Amino acid sequence: MAVLAATTLNGDRVVSSDGEHVGKIADIMLDVRSGRIAYAVLSTGGFLGIGDTLHAIPWSALTLDAIDRCFVVDIPAQRLKDEPGFDKDHWPSMADEKWGATVHTYYNREPYWTATRDISERRETDI
Repeated sequence: MAVLAATTLNGDRVVSSDGEHVGKIADIMLDVRSGRIAYAVLSTGGFLGIGDTLHAIPWSALTLDAIDRCFVVDIPAQRLKDEPGFDKDHWPSMADEKWGATVHTYYNREPYWTATRDISERRETDI
């Protein structure tokens, strides 16, 4: 088991499935109802945070490469570059299931919320 503070992941390199450095983790998005990590926000392009394009990547599309100390996203670099992303002043509504389903489909992943239930639905014996 590995438990880390989300802030320790900020700035970690992300490499595409074809080995290209595609950016760095800028943020981690949590679904507080399910208690799961929903997305890693990837920062690409730009210089010193100016002109960056952000991409919400389903957490399930990332794998930690402990040897190279980076995350690997399970798509080629060009496919990531083709995804329009968003900028720091215009974040999408990540709680919108329609938006989330589109993102998960783009990364060929099952939406994370289909396999979870709300923490509020758990009984005390489940905890």
